[in-house]
Amino acid sequence: MITNRVLGTVLLGINEQVNCNDCVSAFGSAGSFSAGIHGRKNLTANLSLLAGIAYTHYSEGGYSVTAAPIGAFALRYDFADWGSSRPFFDLGAILTPYEKIRYRRSYVTSLGAVSVDGNTTGDNYGVYGRAGWISRLSPRDEVAASVEVWQLWQRVKGYSDPAAAFNPFDASIPGGTDKTNLVKIGGQWTHLFGNNVEANINGGFVQSFGTQSGIVATVTGTGTVVPTIGNQSWFEYGGRLGFRITKGWVADLFVNGTAGPQPVGNTLHGGVWLRITY
Repeated sequence: MITNRVLGTVLLGINEQVNCNDCVSAFGSAGSFSAGIHGRKNLTANLSLLAGIAYTHYSEGGYSVTAAPIGAFALRYDFADWGSSRPFFDLGAILTPYEKIRYRRSYVTSLGAVSVDGNTTGDNYGVYGRAGWISRLSPRDEVAASVEVWQLWQRVKGYSDPAAAFNPFDASIPGGTDKTNLVKIGGQWTHLFGNNVEANINGGFVQSFGTQSGIVATVTGTGTVVPTIGNQSWFEYGGRLGFRITKGWVADLFVNGTAGPQPVGNTLHGGVWLRITY
C-alpha cells in the first residue's frame, strides 16, 4: 500500500512546485520500474487539475507486484490572489484497479527450509486531503509546508500455496482487505539556479493509525493464523533536478523514497522525465 502510494504521488507532482504553468511530462523510473505520463492544467486562476497514469512493477520483502496500472488525480485550490504568501488545498485519489501479485512464504522445519510462491491478483485505492501554506520568497524561490491525511485500502483475492514436493504446512489464504490511515507533515523548496537549472527538495514525517488486516490464513497442522499490523512511523523524501533545454522544454532527474523500520523499510525510486510547459 505504501509503495503504491509513493509511486502514485509522482503522478500528482510531488517533486514539482505548488504553483506553476500548465505542463505535461512523460517519464520512466527504476528501483521500481514505472513509466507513464502526468501533468497539470490550470482551470482558473485559483483551481488546477493534476492527473497522471503509469504502468509499474516492484518488489520488496517477499512480495512482487509484477504488473499494475496506476492512475491518480487531484484538484488544487491555490489562493493566488492573496499575494505571495497564502494557503492552498488539495483533494485527490490514487487508483490501482488491477495488480498481478506474487507472495513468497518461507519457513523452516526439522527436515529443512521451505519456500513457496503464491500468485494472485489485487487492487489498491487511496484518497487524501491536503492543507498547506505556500510562500514565493522571490521570483526564484518557492517554499511550502503542508499536512496530509490519507486513507488506503488493499484488496487481495484468495489463493493457495502451489503444489510442491516438500511443503508439510501448506497454506490457503482467502480473499480479504487491508486498510490503513496516514497523517503526513511535510515541506518542500523549489529554487531556480541561473536561467536553466531548477531544483526541488521535499520530505515529511508519516504516522499510520487505525491499521487493520482482513487476511486470515489456514495452515495445515496449525489452523487459522490471523495477522496483526501495528501502527508505525517513517520518513518520506524526494527531489528533482531540472534542466531547461529550450523554451518550454525541461529534462528532469528525480528520486523518491522512504526511510524507516520494516515493513515500510528503506526504499528508493529514481527516474527521468521530459516535461513540456505551456
